[in-house]
Amino acid sequence: MNTLHVKKGDEVMVISGRDRGKRGKVLEVSPKEGKVIVEGRNIVTKHVKPKKQGQLGGIVKAESAIYACKVMPVCPKCDKATRVGKEIKKDEKVRVCKKCGAVL
Repeated sequence: MNTLHVKKGDEVMVISGRDRGKRGKVLEVSPKEGKVIVEGRNIVTKHVKPKKQGQLGGIVKAESAIYACKVMPVCPKCDKATRVGKEIKKDEKVRVCKKCGAVL
């Protein structure tokens, strides 16, 4: 089973590619492929054919998957992209910011 350092709903910063330095919210996570879909980032154009008679086809813009290694979670406390550490607090395993120690 593959695990990723980001989860659905996390705010992340893209660290490489054409969207480098931009932030967005994680919409979907695919641990098997090691990819995530980030809201408003890695936009691609798709050519869509009409499915039914009378329905319009055309060019649609949509978010595409990014490798999870190309994004870093943003700490809500220090507001910086950070690596994720794990600690046990109150008999619970939590993710913490490596820079300031805040719970993610």
